[in-house]
Amino acid sequence: MKRTLFILMSIALFCNACKKAEERQLEKDIEKIQDYLDDNNLTAQSTDSGLHYIINEEGDGARPSAISDVTVKYKGFHPSGNVFDETTSDDGITLSLTSVIEGWQEGIPLFKEGGNGTLFLPSSLAYGPNGNATIGGDAVIFFDIELISVD
Repeated sequence: MKRTLFILMSIALFCNACKKAEERQLEKDIEKIQDYLDDNNLTAQSTDSGLHYIINEEGDGARPSAISDVTVKYKGFHPSGNVFDETTSDDGITLSLTSVIEGWQEGIPLFKEGGNGTLFLPSSLAYGPNGNATIGGDAVIFFDIELISVD
C-alpha cells in the first residue's frame, strides 16, 4: 500500500513539474510574439491557447471547421523573418485541417474563404519541444495565410 501511494505521489509531482515547464515555455513564447508585434507596430488578437492572429481580410465565403479540407497559400517564417516553407503554386495546396499542426487547426477557421492574415504560433501550437526536420524545438513560428477555399 505504501509503495502504491509513493508511486502515485511521484507521478503527480512529475505531472505537475511538466505542466509548470509547459506554462513557462508558453510565457516565453508569448513574450517573443509580443516583442515581434511591438517591433513591427502590429496589433493582434489572441486566444486562450496563446495563438495570436491578425486578419487582414476576413473573406466572404464559407468558414472552415477544424475538420475541414481547405486550400491555402501560405508562407511560414521565424520571428527573424527567415522563411522556412511556403507554397509555390498560385493554386495553393489542399489539405485536411485534421492533419496539420494545432495552430492551423485553431487559426484557419478564423478566416472565411477569400480571407487572409497572419497566425503567430507559440511552440505548443506548432512543433513543440522536439521541433521537426527544419524547425527547432520550442520554436515560435508565424504563417501568412490566404484561405482560397473550403472543400
